[in-house]
Amino acid sequence: MPKKEVLIPALGESVSEATFEKIIAPEGSYVNEDDPIVELGSEKASVEVPAVASGVISYSANVGDTLKVDDVIAHIDTDAKKEEKAPPAPEEKREESVSKPVEKVKSVQEAPKDKIDEDSTGVRISPDEHLESLTREKPSVKEPKKIQVAEEKIVEQRREPMTRLRKTIAKRLVQVKNETAMLTTFNEVDMSAIMAIRSREKEAFLKKYGAKLTFMPFFIKACISALKEYPDVNAFIDGEDIVYNEGTHIGIAVSTPSGLVVPVMKNADQMTFPQMTQNLVELATKARDRKLSISDMSGGTFTITNGGVFGSMLSTPILNPPQSAILGMHNIVERAVVIDGKIEIRPIMYLALSYDHRIIDGKDSVTFLVHLKNMLEDPTRFLLHE
Repeated sequence: MPKKEVLIPALGESVSEATFEKIIAPEGSYVNEDDPIVELGSEKASVEVPAVASGVISYSANVGDTLKVDDVIAHIDTDAKKEEKAPPAPEEKREESVSKPVEKVKSVQEAPKDKIDEDSTGVRISPDEHLESLTREKPSVKEPKKIQVAEEKIVEQRREPMTRLRKTIAKRLVQVKNETAMLTTFNEVDMSAIMAIRSREKEAFLKKYGAKLTFMPFFIKACISALKEYPDVNAFIDGEDIVYNEGTHIGIAVSTPSGLVVPVMKNADQMTFPQMTQNLVELATKARDRKLSISDMSGGTFTITNGGVFGSMLSTPILNPPQSAILGMHNIVERAVVIDGKIEIRPIMYLALSYDHRIIDGKDSVTFLVHLKNMLEDPTRFLLHE
């Protein structure tokens, strides 16, 4: 019987093995070609492996196994037919059993007068005496004091192995803490101008380009301008060298059920505003559907993370190695600010720039954020020069 092998696919540059994390198509089930059958975890992402043909699947590896590229993980029997399930047989009606009424126990008063009974001491007494003894008040007896014993609380727990992606995230977070001189500087930006543009243009933009007009492209555009002005922020340390990136490749941090992933907008400095928006939609869709490839998450030179979507007011984002800086966006809150000597209510967002102090000086980090603030508060500075 012909069987087709399902092999571990190439997982990207420098990734040679993966962990068998989850079975999607059960053993012995019928699968269609291209249906996802298993989930693998590598140090960069979790990926689904599709069926290479239609048929009945059988596995040659177990969940938890570490497998290398081109290892066989399953076989598909292409001669096997898909079984049609027979309709369920109708259930027979069962007669409900009717319980017989319980006969009432005759009270003591109904007992015959001439019947003699014995009390608990063995003394024979008449029914009248027995009834009188039941109605007679019993002497009060002090009950012993109950000692309150604290119940031992049982803590319920369950243990699950970390996925390879989660292990890698944990390892890199500790690596950043131990191997970089990370600091964070803050500023705030008045979002009035961007919000006005978005409110005015969102319907026409959606109709023309098929994508919603969000805040992220504005921030990407502003970051590209600032990175050109401050190239150290777009560089990284390699041993005793500083490596300067010629292009600008912006990573966008995305939270998924499997963990944090950072798809990269390649050559963002060469894109128009609408192209950025469409690329963001494509990357977000891939992340949501867990279709990101390793190449989609490689090659970033600077990262933006938006904790504001979860309601974060202020945070210190952690570096994405080997990059030297990351920008944190936060939620927009109406605050009282002084404009030309008058107090006004404006939509304000706090910005945070975490950076590696070994390569970026404090002055450059502050002026980078000021440049960003100026661009965002007056978007015509970059929108008119596309």
